[in-house]
Amino acid sequence: MTIRNVIRFIVLVLLQIFILNNINFRGYLDPYLYVLFILLLPFDTPKWLQLLSAFLIGFFVDLFSHSLGMNAAASVLMAFARPTVLQLLSPGREYDPGVPPGISGFGFRWFLSYSLILIFLHHFVLFMLEAFGFNDFLSTLYRVLVNTVFTTLLVLLSQFLFIRKR
Repeated sequence: MTIRNVIRFIVLVLLQIFILNNINFRGYLDPYLYVLFILLLPFDTPKWLQLLSAFLIGFFVDLFSHSLGMNAAASVLMAFARPTVLQLLSPGREYDPGVPPGISGFGFRWFLSYSLILIFLHHFVLFMLEAFGFNDFLSTLYRVLVNTVFTTLLVLLSQFLFIRKR
């Protein structure tokens, strides 16, 4: 499982840096598929490793997109909020160790809710840091919402492309 996560980390960073960072539609549409790495971390991943992994993936994206730590900050917050979101979506439920969250194991509706909440949180922090305040709040919120929907669609598409039936 560790090798799979390392490969996923490398592939998503490279995909983000070389392809997705070059997609920009009228300054509003910026897909951030690298968050899929954080979403798919197995449930039994230690919290310190989740935070460290989120920082590293955000740091590498920042390093190549000259965004001064904004992706790292948003990614760490996303990883920090992940256990709370999991608890909200399935209160009192124990998740199987070694099993990554995904459509195949938990269903479309559960995975959509899980992804939307965490991606919205990530994008809200990322774009608010980028705007550096609440001066143009409505425009920034529109950008957050549009990018949340687009990134979530990419995450769902990746799930359907690489889904494994159990």
